[in-house]
Amino acid sequence: MRVETAPGELLLFQFLMRAAFSAYNALKRSVLRYLLILFTALFPACACAQMNMNMGGAVESLKENVLRHSSSGTSLEPASSVPPMLMRMSGKWVEMLHGEVNVAAQQQTGPRGHDKVFSVNWVMPMAQRTTAHGEWTFVSMLSLKPATITGRYYPELFQQGETAFGKPIVDGQHPHDFFMELAAMYDLDLGKQGLASFYFAPVGDPALGPVAFPHRLSAESDPLAVLAHHLQDSTHIAYDVLTGGLTWGPVRLEASGFHGREPGENRWTMEAGAVDSWSTRLTAAPARDWIAQYSVGHLHSPEMLYPQEDVLRQAASIAMHHTWMAADLDATAVWGRNHSIGTDVNANGYLLEAEARLRARQSLWARIENDDRTTDLLGAQAPPKESVVGRVQAYTGGYAHWIYSTDWSALELGMQVTLYETPLRLAQLYGAHPVGVAAVLHWRIGR
Repeated sequence: MRVETAPGELLLFQFLMRAAFSAYNALKRSVLRYLLILFTALFPACACAQMNMNMGGAVESLKENVLRHSSSGTSLEPASSVPPMLMRMSGKWVEMLHGEVNVAAQQQTGPRGHDKVFSVNWVMPMAQRTTAHGEWTFVSMLSLKPATITGRYYPELFQQGETAFGKPIVDGQHPHDFFMELAAMYDLDLGKQGLASFYFAPVGDPALGPVAFPHRLSAESDPLAVLAHHLQDSTHIAYDVLTGGLTWGPVRLEASGFHGREPGENRWTMEAGAVDSWSTRLTAAPARDWIAQYSVGHLHSPEMLYPQEDVLRQAASIAMHHTWMAADLDATAVWGRNHSIGTDVNANGYLLEAEARLRARQSLWARIENDDRTTDLLGAQAPPKESVVGRVQAYTGGYAHWIYSTDWSALELGMQVTLYETPLRLAQLYGAHPVGVAAVLHWRIGR
């Protein structure tokens, strides 16, 4: 794999540091301030010479895959996948930069449909250093979505989860926080096949669920959130996360403790709370092209509107990557389930998605969803007690063509269409088959 840096990287680094310091005064705890200072030191705002490196490319074993730390938290893509990034050496440190910007113009039909132009985006600077007995990794992930998604959410039919202006978000997806992740990791070498891993994050991703949808290669060009986000991978932004893991051969076992409440509506600050929730995840990699996980977690009082309600979440997924001479394919299948403890309420979400890149010039993607929806979608008619009201199906297809590229980035333009099938109880509110259409402009760091 060819990974390069360029003088344009200078502007990115300067922007990141200015953005980080603009939010610095909002941080209350000194340990978080020290982390930001550390990240600033690791990514000085200076241009560097170009260099070719193989690090960050495809690897052979699960142990090597863990050491890449190329996804959010400690979640994993298949070992054969190659995430786009920039990379350079700085003394004994390896510095990497991931990131993307998606600008979407969304239009939807039906009584509940709305139109909006918005942007989803994130950038992920990270640094690694090998020691005599292991490897240190420091990661930050930042997003300007609180500014580029106005009104505290963008329109997405049948989507639900979290709040805007103190009310449940209905038919919309909330922006993610400016601080999506600030984490330190240490991996202790246990021999040829073994690795003991430790993860600490004031804000980060515990061992629960698959790679979160904003960072999955199988959903790279799709700007919309999966409808089952709050059934499958919504804990990718959690507070006060502690994770320990053991990798041996093709198997990995992890356990996490974290604060279970979802982020509040002020997306520019970091919150804190007791470590009151837990999760555990079993990951298996039977081959380089495949990876699977099953995880279970207890979330204490995750929703502001239902503070007395704890949730037991289960998630299972299988992801694959394969490369041919002229194409790359990434695909993911996910099942997620929330059980509201102390009630008979169970909500399930099923997902199958894939993205193909053809001759490094075109992208094709598809997503099939089959998800339970709750009475929150009834709006003012919703009863006080939340329950499942029906199951919605959504079918998405998209295409984009690269219109500009450099040695360190690529820009593509395309569109996608989503067809919905409405459950009977919601048909009067939505229509039987509403449609969503989005024009997409997608820029990413790396190629």
